Amino acid sequence: MAAARIIKDDALMRKDRYRRADEARQTLNQELHQLGSSVDMELRDRITTIHGNAAALDNQSKMLHNKTNQLAKTTKQWGGMADSARGKLKEIGDIQNWAEMIEHDLLLIEETLRIVHEEDDGSSDMS
Repeated sequence: MAAARIIKDDALMRKDRYRRADEARQTLNQELHQLGSSVDMELRDRITTIHGNAAALDNQSKMLHNKTNQLAKTTKQWGGMADSARGKLKEIGDIQNWAEMIEHDLLLIEETLRIVHEEDDGSSDMS
């Protein structure tokens, strides 16, 4: 009888161990599922944020590209205006130089005429 009792106790203990192991397995599965769900939700939030940021960066990149093209056109226009202004300033400088040369020539003519008049006045005084 003692052997039957030992076998019966052993069977009960084995059943109890299986039951506790099964409960532990179920608890572990539930906790892993909850952990997976929380990690999954966190990752989904991050992925949503990343996709949103990527779209915003694409828009900003397109805007930057457009603004850069506009700036290049404006720079080219301003370069043309600067070249034109530089040419006009050069023309003004050329005109000023020409006017100074004419003024110099007129001063020479004036001085020559003054000398000729003085000589004429001096020779008429002597006669």
